[in-house]
Amino acid sequence: MEIRIGIANTGRELSFETNEPADAIKKAIASALDSGSTHLSLTDSKGNSYIVPTAGLAYIELGSEEARRVGFVA
Repeated sequence: MEIRIGIANTGRELSFETNEPADAIKKAIASALDSGSTHLSLTDSKGNSYIVPTAGLAYIELGSEEARRVGFVA
């Protein structure tokens, strides 16, 4: 699943792929925002960790969980 995070006062967005299910990502985001946590921690499909300050979040876009097809379909 692709995740795109917009950070306030920044011209670029953070974009990465993760193997986590959409429900787990939504739950992690909601709990971080509801609890007043200072940061949100996510991990991509390669094992890299991303720590994003919750005060600077502009938006979070969750892509589809469907895997992309590669190659030709006959």
